[in-house]
Amino acid sequence: MRDKSTEIPPGYQESLETVDYIGAPLNTPEMKFFTRIGPLQAFLNEQRIAGKSIGLVPTMGALHRGHMSLIEASQENGDFTVSSLFVNPTQFNDPGDLERYPRDLDTDKLLLEKAGCQVLFAPDTREMYARQSQVRFDFGQFDKILEGKYRPGHFSGVALVVSKLFNIVRPDSAYFGRKDFQQFKIISIINDDLNFGIKLHCRPTVREVDGLAMSSRNLRLSADGRNHATTLYRNLLSARQSLLDGISWSQVRAEVEENFRSSAGVQLEYFELADSATLSTEVKDLTKGILLVAAIVGPVRLIDNLPIA
Repeated sequence: MRDKSTEIPPGYQESLETVDYIGAPLNTPEMKFFTRIGPLQAFLNEQRIAGKSIGLVPTMGALHRGHMSLIEASQENGDFTVSSLFVNPTQFNDPGDLERYPRDLDTDKLLLEKAGCQVLFAPDTREMYARQSQVRFDFGQFDKILEGKYRPGHFSGVALVVSKLFNIVRPDSAYFGRKDFQQFKIISIINDDLNFGIKLHCRPTVREVDGLAMSSRNLRLSADGRNHATTLYRNLLSARQSLLDGISWSQVRAEVEENFRSSAGVQLEYFELADSATLSTEVKDLTKGILLVAAIVGPVRLIDNLPIA
C-alpha cells in the first residue's frame, strides 16, 4: 500500500520535475545540485566544518539579472552561496497563477553556474511538503495591508517556506531583492521572532533600461503589455519628485490615479505612501517614506516600489 504521507498534499501541485542529487558537478567543478534535504544538509555541514560561512539566495526560478545580483552580493561577502529554486504552492492564492508561473530549470542552472553559485537546491513539492502543513502565520497589520489585502494568506505561505529554507540550509546570511519590500519586512519579522539569527540583506531593485523592475512575471507580458508596464515606474518617479517639491500626498495620489485611469492596458490596484520601517500610511518623516504600487497589466500582476530618499 502506498504511504499517503509521501503524496502531494491536496491543492498542491508539483513545482518541478527533478531527480535526486546527481553526485557530480554540473559543467563546472563549483556548483553542486541537490533535490533532497538530507544530502544537502550533509554537504553543507562539511562546508561549516571547513570554516565556510553560508549565504542563501531563495528564488522561485525563471532567473534574471536581479537574481544574479543577489548571487554576486553573496559572493562579494565571501559566502559559500546556496541558491534555492522552488515554486512554493502555499504562497499562491490563485491556482491558475501557480500553474502559469514560468519555469526553466535548465536555463536557471546555467545562469547560476555562470554567476559562480556553489550549490543549487531544487526540491519538488513532496520534498518540501511531505504532508499538508497546518502551520499558519499571522503578522498583525503587516500582512493585512498592501499585498496582504489583495493576496490573503500569501505572506503566511512565504513565511512558511522561508522558515523551512532557513532551517534546512541554516545560512549565516540571506539575500533578497527590494522589489518585494513588504515580503522582506515579513521575513525580517520571522528572523527576529523565531531567533534564526541570520544576517538579512535587502538589495536594490534591478531594472531594465526603461525602468521596468525585473521580475520573473515579465516573461508573461505581451509586447504591448511590456510597453504598458513601464507606467508603474514612471508614476513612482513623478510621485516622488512631486512629494519632494512639496506637493501634498492627497494631490499626488489623485494625479497618479488619474494617470493610471488614462493608461491603456493597466489596472491599478494600489498606490501608497508608507513608512519604510512600519509600513504605516502615517508618514511623519518623508525621507523615511516609500512609495509602493501594484497593477495588473494584461493577465500579469506586477509590483514595484521606490524609496523617497
